[in-house]
Amino acid sequence: MLTGVIAGAVFTSPAVGSILAAIRAVAQAGTVGTLLIVKNYTGDRLNFGLAREQARAEGIPVEMVVVGDDSAFTVLKKAGRRGLCGTVLIHKVAGALAEAGVGLEEITDRVSVIAKAMGTLGVSLSSCSVPGSKPTFELSADEVELGLGIHGEAGVRRIKMATADEIVALMLDHMTSSSNASHVPVPPGSSVVLMVNNLGGLSFLELGIIADAAVCSLEGRGVKIARALVGTFMSALEMPGVSLTLLLVDEPLLKLIDAETTASAWPNVAKVWVTGRKRSRAAPTEPLAAPDSTTAAGEASKQMVLVLEWVCTTLLGLEEHLNALDRAAGDGDCGTTHSRAARAIQGWLKEGPPPASPAQLLSKLSFLLLEKMGGSSGALYGLFLTAAAQPLKAKTDLPAWSAAMDAGLEAMQKYGKAAPGDRTMLDSLWAAGQELQAWKSPGANMLQILTKAVKSAEAAAEATKNMEAGAGRASYISSARLDQPDPGAVAAAAILRAILEVLQSQGA
Repeated sequence: MLTGVIAGAVFTSPAVGSILAAIRAVAQAGTVGTLLIVKNYTGDRLNFGLAREQARAEGIPVEMVVVGDDSAFTVLKKAGRRGLCGTVLIHKVAGALAEAGVGLEEITDRVSVIAKAMGTLGVSLSSCSVPGSKPTFELSADEVELGLGIHGEAGVRRIKMATADEIVALMLDHMTSSSNASHVPVPPGSSVVLMVNNLGGLSFLELGIIADAAVCSLEGRGVKIARALVGTFMSALEMPGVSLTLLLVDEPLLKLIDAETTASAWPNVAKVWVTGRKRSRAAPTEPLAAPDSTTAAGEASKQMVLVLEWVCTTLLGLEEHLNALDRAAGDGDCGTTHSRAARAIQGWLKEGPPPASPAQLLSKLSFLLLEKMGGSSGALYGLFLTAAAQPLKAKTDLPAWSAAMDAGLEAMQKYGKAAPGDRTMLDSLWAAGQELQAWKSPGANMLQILTKAVKSAEAAAEATKNMEAGAGRASYISSARLDQPDPGAVAAAAILRAILEVLQSQGA
């Protein structure tokens, strides 16, 4: 890419003497000429222009290309379009041409043409902080700045906060509209290189969300994306924003973009088209369940619906309480995670009655929670239900349900590495499981034993506030800060209580 670079003070054009020193250093290295690539700002044009003239007076062949790729202004000012992140693409193309042995004048002519087939637009949530200065502009919490520069300067207008998809669509509309004097013409069928540039303050995750939105929006307009370059190419210090650059390309130009470079920050993207490449794949469908052969399927199914609906209602009502408990020992989302599971189950119930076969029901719930609940809770409940379903395939009497509880607890301990007393959801379930051992005795009373099991689970959940965490995220927290019950244990006990309440109301 570049042979030399001259840095000025922050957001300031470098001094003429520095530029001239760089030109002389490159000339002394034995080059046939120097091309200055300058962003279109008054100070840069003046200082680089003066250095060029002085170098020429010394007999050094020097050409200059001024890049103005800003697509923000609907009416062009005398100063022209500002130089933004698209300048980096000119660096890449010019460097590839020079490496290929193309002459100075031809490189100058070719990149001048290429620069005119390019546009960039930026958007940000706030200004940056120039060292020693106050922010150059301020936004309210629900505003976004559109069309700003790379030196912290304000944009052309402010828009209301919206989703990434909506913001990107608005940016592309503005960049490509023929009513905009600084637009880049990108009709359907065009091929482009898309550059998604971090203005300094975004995470790579946020940048990826914007990139996905831009790819989808462009493809929806019939534009073919040859390459998508995502990264920090031209930042404005720590500005929390992004710019999009579109460069119209053909195959010869694409080869220059793809040319090898040792520039460390240039992304090593696959040299294949983004458009037309399969970027996602449909999830495989779950195995088909065997036909339900239970004779009392109708009644059992109705009872299961009541149980599941009350469990969901209970968890949704506990969302804020569980989140508050989790904030002391984790990331504060235990209630949200359980509510997500509850809503997934509610949505599933609307699709039709659940299977009356207990084994099939637990297997289906396991699949649903593993897919929809997320977090370690989703994995643990999925493990528990998958294992618990196995003993119920042959029998569904009380001893089989006790064996199902044992199997579920064993699976949770095996993969979760928790044990009773480690201040986790296992404490509640383990306490209940010990009481349910009585179901294995002849003539056991289901509701009496289940009532004792629920009370034991609730007592175990309350007792977790006096335990030192031995597993899970809370194990990294000082025990002195853990003075509330474990949210997972509280949730597990609440689920068991909800099951008991429905069975009691049904006279089971």
